Amino acid sequence: MANNRATFQLRPAIIADVPDLQTLIAESVRSLAVGDYSTEQIEAALDGAWGVDTQLIRDSTYFVAEAGGEIVGCGGWSFRQTLFGGDALADREPARLDPQRDPARIRAFFVRPDWARLGIGSALLERCEQEARHHGFKAAALVATLPGERLYRALGYVSEGRLNHPLPQGRTIEFVSMRKPLLPEG
Repeated sequence: MANNRATFQLRPAIIADVPDLQTLIAESVRSLAVGDYSTEQIEAALDGAWGVDTQLIRDSTYFVAEAGGEIVGCGGWSFRQTLFGGDALADREPARLDPQRDPARIRAFFVRPDWARLGIGSALLERCEQEARHHGFKAAALVATLPGERLYRALGYVSEGRLNHPLPQGRTIEFVSMRKPLLPEG
């Protein structure tokens, strides 16, 4: 059970974390996305739009928040063109971005429901922005879930419009494209 912000640590994710990440992602969206998405949308999105992207782990740009030996949150950034989605999503775009021209991609943020709103998402985002900035990126872009949009907006991201992503069985799910300049630290 959650205590306070000081009780978690961030570390790079490793491939051995994948089963725990899959469980965390499903728990997170099945709880925290209720009210923004239907049960049918949530279950269909878990088959690709939401899921573990092992390329982020292999690139060492995906992080977990750990407390008491358990993963309680995850999120990352990418220097690749893929905007969102797990390994099961078709249309992956592994080409590298140009940090002078393209924004870094903020990717796959999920928090265990009993740890929501305790600073995990903010801490992960700060870490990702720092790393992207260190790699020369001048801006960050993301595709937010509707519940995630509130967090990102509070942390300086601006909406660039909504999009409907196709899901199986003719369903769609609404996401929000967002962007933020990565100003130099200091």
